[in-house]
Amino acid sequence: MTKAIRISENGGPDVMEYTDVELPIPGPGEARIRQMACGLNYIDVYYRTGQYAQSLPAGLGMEGAGVVEAVGPDVTHIHVGERVAYAGGPPGAYAAARVLPANVLVKLPASIEFDTAAAMMLQGLTVQYLFRRTFRLQGGETILFHAAAGGVGLIACQWARALGVTMIGTVSSDEKAELAKAHGCAHAINYRKENFVERVKEITEGKGVPVVYDSVGKETFFDSLDCLSPLGMMVSYGAASGPVPAFELKELVSRGSLFITRPSLFHYTAKRDELEIMAAELFGMVEGGKLKINIHQRYELSNAAQAHRDLEARLTTGSSILIP
Repeated sequence: MTKAIRISENGGPDVMEYTDVELPIPGPGEARIRQMACGLNYIDVYYRTGQYAQSLPAGLGMEGAGVVEAVGPDVTHIHVGERVAYAGGPPGAYAAARVLPANVLVKLPASIEFDTAAAMMLQGLTVQYLFRRTFRLQGGETILFHAAAGGVGLIACQWARALGVTMIGTVSSDEKAELAKAHGCAHAINYRKENFVERVKEITEGKGVPVVYDSVGKETFFDSLDCLSPLGMMVSYGAASGPVPAFELKELVSRGSLFITRPSLFHYTAKRDELEIMAAELFGMVEGGKLKINIHQRYELSNAAQAHRDLEARLTTGSSILIP
C-alpha cells in the first residue's frame, strides 16, 4: 500500500482524496518508483475538472522524481536503485510510489536534486520543444510569451536569454513583472495596467513578433494574433483561462497569412530517442548554470487541494512541488 491522491469524479479541488492504494507488481515495460517529489502543473487541473478526459476513478499528476524500486520484464534502460525523473502519462504522479510505463523514465544526473527534477521536467521539456522544435529560435528574435512569471514562464525567460532572444512577457502584477525581468525577460507587461497589444507594437516599432507562445487561451487568443507580424506563428499550448473559442480561418488571412499550432509535449516525447535528446539538453542547461529552477511553493501531498486552489487563483510563481 502507498499514499496517493485519487479522484472518483470531476470537479473542484475538493474532489481529490488522499488515500491508500495498492501497488501492482510491475508488468512488461513497467517500473515501480519510490517518489521523492511530485510536480504540480496546470495540466493537472484540466484532468481534475474533466477538460481532459480520463476513466474514473483515476490519479492526477504528470511528473515526478525518485528511485527505481522494481522493473518489469524486458525493461533494460533503467535498473533498480537508479535515480530517475519523468514527465508523461498516464496521470498518477501524486503518490508516494507508483507503477508506470518505464519508457517515460530518464536517468537523473547526480548533480540534480529530486526536488529540482520534479519541478522542472514537464515545464522544462515544454520550453525545450517550444523554443527548439515548434518554432526554433535562432537568436536575435523578439518573441511574446504569456504568463512569464509562472513555472514555464521563468524557465522560458532564462532560456530565451541564453539563446540571445528578446522576450516580451505578460504578467498579472508588478511583483511578477519584476520577477520575470530578474530571470531574463527583457520587457514585462502587466496586462492589468497596460494593453499588451499596444505595448508589443510599441516595443517592436509596429512590426509585431514572429511568434507568440500562449498558454492562457480564451482571454488572450485574438489579441495574441494581433501581436504577430505577417507570416508569424501562434503557438497555443494551453488554456488556463478556458478553451480558445471557435474562429474562422479568415482571421489568419486578414492578419497576414498567419500560422497556428496546438502542440502537446507528449507528442514530442513519444519516441524514446527524442525524449533522451530533449532531456539531455534540459539537464545540460541546468548543469551549465543557464537555468535555475525556482521552487517557490512546496506542499505536502495530503494538501494537494490547496495547491490546486493557489494555482487556479494565480497565486503561485515559479514552480511548485508536492512532497509525499
